[in-house]
Amino acid sequence: MTQDLIVTREGPVGRLRLNRPKAIHALTRDMCEGVLAALEDWRGDLSVEAVIIDHAEGRGFCAGGDIRLLAESGAGDGEAARGFFHAEYRMNHRLFTYAKP
Repeated sequence: MTQDLIVTREGPVGRLRLNRPKAIHALTRDMCEGVLAALEDWRGDLSVEAVIIDHAEGRGFCAGGDIRLLAESGAGDGEAARGFFHAEYRMNHRLFTYAKP
Protein backbone atom coordinates (compact mmCIF):
# COMPACT_ATOMS: atom_id res chain seq x y z
CA MET A 1 0.00 0.00 0.00
CA THR A 2 1.12 3.55 -0.63
CA GLN A 3 1.27 6.46 1.83
CA ASP A 4 -0.30 8.58 -0.92
CA LEU A 5 -3.70 7.05 -0.08
CA ILE A 6 -5.09 6.91 3.46
CA VAL A 7 -7.72 4.18 3.91
CA THR A 8 -9.77 4.30 7.11
CA ARG A 9 -13.11 3.33 8.57
CA GLU A 10 -15.23 5.79 10.52
CA GLY A 11 -18.21 3.87 11.84
CA PRO A 12 -20.31 2.73 8.89
CA VAL A 13 -18.26 4.81 6.41
CA GLY A 14 -15.18 3.74 4.50
CA ARG A 15 -12.95 6.72 3.83
CA LEU A 16 -10.38 7.12 1.05
CA ARG A 17 -8.16 10.19 1.40
CA LEU A 18 -5.84 11.25 -1.40
CA ASN A 19 -2.54 12.29 0.20
CA ARG A 20 -0.21 14.02 -2.27
CA PRO A 21 -0.66 17.70 -1.35
CA LYS A 22 2.47 18.88 -3.19
CA ALA A 23 1.09 17.38 -6.42
CA ILE A 24 -2.49 18.58 -5.77
CA HIS A 25 -3.30 14.92 -4.98
CA ALA A 26 -2.60 13.72 -8.53
CA LEU A 27 -3.29 10.01 -8.89
CA THR A 28 -0.59 7.38 -9.22
CA ARG A 29 -0.98 3.76 -10.23
CA ASP A 30 -0.48 2.69 -6.60
CA MET A 31 -3.24 5.06 -5.46
CA CYS A 32 -5.67 3.67 -8.05
CA GLU A 33 -4.82 0.10 -7.06
CA GLY A 34 -5.26 1.05 -3.38
CA VAL A 35 -8.74 2.43 -4.09
CA LEU A 36 -9.61 -0.76 -5.97
CA ALA A 37 -8.38 -2.94 -3.09
CA ALA A 38 -10.31 -0.95 -0.46
CA LEU A 39 -13.51 -1.02 -2.49
CA GLU A 40 -13.14 -4.77 -2.97
CA ASP A 41 -12.64 -5.26 0.80
CA TRP A 42 -15.71 -3.17 1.60
CA ARG A 43 -17.99 -4.58 -1.09
CA GLY A 44 -19.19 -7.55 0.94
CA ASP A 45 -18.74 -5.92 4.35
CA LEU A 46 -22.24 -5.11 5.59
CA SER A 47 -20.84 -2.83 8.30
CA VAL A 48 -19.60 -0.43 5.59
CA GLU A 49 -22.68 1.39 4.33
CA ALA A 50 -21.08 4.21 2.32
CA VAL A 51 -17.72 5.38 0.99
CA ILE A 52 -16.30 8.91 1.08
CA ILE A 53 -13.43 10.05 -1.12
CA ASP A 54 -11.65 13.28 -0.21
CA HIS A 55 -8.15 14.68 0.16
CA ALA A 56 -5.98 14.88 3.25
CA GLU A 57 -4.66 18.44 3.28
CA GLY A 58 -3.79 21.37 1.09
CA ARG A 59 -5.62 22.75 -1.88
CA GLY A 60 -7.52 20.98 -4.61
CA PHE A 61 -9.29 17.64 -4.55
CA CYS A 62 -7.41 15.83 -7.32
CA ALA A 63 -5.39 17.18 -10.23
CA GLY A 64 -6.05 14.00 -12.24
CA GLY A 65 -3.26 11.68 -13.29
CA ASP A 66 0.39 12.27 -12.47
CA ILE A 67 1.41 14.21 -15.59
CA ARG A 68 5.12 14.05 -14.79
CA LEU A 69 5.03 10.25 -14.67
CA LEU A 70 3.03 10.12 -17.90
CA ALA A 71 5.41 12.48 -19.72
CA GLU A 72 8.51 10.61 -18.56
CA SER A 73 6.97 7.28 -19.49
CA GLY A 74 5.88 8.59 -22.88
CA ALA A 75 9.43 9.75 -23.59
CA GLY A 76 10.52 6.15 -23.08
CA ASP A 77 8.72 2.90 -23.70
CA GLY A 78 5.35 4.03 -22.29
CA GLU A 79 5.06 1.01 -19.99
CA ALA A 80 4.39 3.04 -16.82
CA ALA A 81 1.77 5.17 -18.59
CA ARG A 82 -0.06 2.10 -19.90
CA GLY A 83 0.00 0.58 -16.40
CA PHE A 84 -1.36 3.77 -14.87
CA PHE A 85 -4.23 4.08 -17.36
CA HIS A 86 -5.11 0.41 -16.99
CA ALA A 87 -5.41 0.83 -13.20
CA GLU A 88 -7.16 4.20 -13.45
CA TYR A 89 -9.81 3.02 -15.91
CA ARG A 90 -10.51 -0.05 -13.76
CA MET A 91 -10.86 2.24 -10.72
CA ASN A 92 -13.19 4.62 -12.60
CA HIS A 93 -15.38 1.73 -13.71
CA ARG A 94 -15.49 0.27 -10.19
CA LEU A 95 -16.50 3.65 -8.75
CA PHE A 96 -19.20 4.08 -11.40
CA THR A 97 -20.69 0.64 -10.80
CA TYR A 98 -20.11 0.39 -7.02
CA ALA A 99 -23.26 -0.65 -5.16
CA LYS A 100 -22.70 1.52 -2.08
CA PRO A 101 -23.14 5.28 -2.08
